[in-house]
Amino acid sequence: MTDQPQPGGIGTIGGRPVARVGYGAMQLFESVTVDDAAAVLRRAVELGVNHIDTASFYGPGEVNRRIRQALAPYPDDLVIVSKVGARWTGEDPIPLAAAQRPAELRAAVEDDLRQLGLECVPVVNLRRMDLGPGLEPEGDQIVDVDDQLAEMIALRDEGKIGAIGISAVPVDVVQRALPAGIVCVQNPYSLLDRSQEATLELCVAEGIAWVPYFPLGSALPGFPKVTDDAVVAEIAGELGVTGAQVGLAWLLAHAPNTLLIPGTRSIRHLEENLGAASVTLSADAVARLDAVSSPQPVHR
Repeated sequence: MTDQPQPGGIGTIGGRPVARVGYGAMQLFESVTVDDAAAVLRRAVELGVNHIDTASFYGPGEVNRRIRQALAPYPDDLVIVSKVGARWTGEDPIPLAAAQRPAELRAAVEDDLRQLGLECVPVVNLRRMDLGPGLEPEGDQIVDVDDQLAEMIALRDEGKIGAIGISAVPVDVVQRALPAGIVCVQNPYSLLDRSQEATLELCVAEGIAWVPYFPLGSALPGFPKVTDDAVVAEIAGELGVTGAQVGLAWLLAHAPNTLLIPGTRSIRHLEENLGAASVTLSADAVARLDAVSSPQPVHR
């Protein structure tokens, strides 16, 4: 455990208290040495991060192994969250393929347990492919969400996972998943992409953690970058902070159940991201950001 205050204050996921600003580990594979990955992970924990997001299909498995090497034995308060529903291919431009069948979900959880050295993964997200970008299921990879959730519930009942989340899903699928007791939703969402606002509102009403991916946009086509927005840049200049910090601070201010997991390979960027938790947006700044409009990406 750390004596550092937890960035952004305290939220919850799966009944566990976590800092509202966590860390997404996806980038800790390509172009990163084992030592550099360990340095980033250890610095995150030093600065109060106790929510780390990963997946066995990052690498494949290499990110999980690096987390274990850097942080095991794990701090008592650390919550590792994984996801299942894809497999690593290494192909361009997207190095993943669908792995949506129940047996594949179970195999991925077993991979997580082995690679991370855990007896139970605290939270595992079912990564559907209802929303873009990229992957689309075909053939036997088109699986009904109820069949997938039945397998996830079985894994929870067996003690292999602690709680169930769901990812890349529209609001109607979240509603179907509610009886499974889901604890978090991971969907694309940012200041400039609020197409999932109805899903966020449902999560607020149900007390479900909202964990946006692409919180600052994406380099992928159709995802505008928050840091390129003129209003964001103006407010950042007024506050003496970065545009990224303004974009992340807006997300924290926008909904109380928001948990952030920005990823980076760099300790400097890690510290910048965590610094967003200390950025206070005035009511005027929030109103100006709320009024920002941008062409939103079309999620299939």
